[in-house]
Amino acid sequence: MNSVPEDDLTTLRVDQFLPHPPAKVWRALTEPELLAQWQMPGSEDFRLEVGHRYLLTSVPRPNSNFSGTVEVRVLAYEAERMLRVRWADADPGRPADWTITWTLEHEGRGTRLFLVHEGFDPDDPAQMMARKIMDGGWRSHVLRSLGQALDRL
Repeated sequence: MNSVPEDDLTTLRVDQFLPHPPAKVWRALTEPELLAQWQMPGSEDFRLEVGHRYLLTSVPRPNSNFSGTVEVRVLAYEAERMLRVRWADADPGRPADWTITWTLEHEGRGTRLFLVHEGFDPDDPAQMMARKIMDGGWRSHVLRSLGQALDRL
């Protein structure tokens, strides 16, 4: 699926099986009212349109040099298959500038959802702290919240 080595500190890779069809998972990734149920505040401003920009808000994390606000821009998508966005810290003095790619693959009676989060700077201790926090967050919080939102549909 991806040629990024497992020990590549510039990238996080997560995959999760969801017992829902790809069309339903796609809706949760791209419909603003559904995004708002599982992603950060501001998701309700999402539009599935290349170039569209919006802001997400979260808790500032000084130990990872995160201001608490993310500027998001839709980079690319293939309906019911792939969504790629750019996340950059809204504070121009912060180094975060990441690409997040969601890929959906039909698997049995559900969907295998792959997340690739790229752009961490392994030479920046704050970026490595952000990577550690986000690795845990994607796995334990975000994908669980997505699964719960899907179960409610």
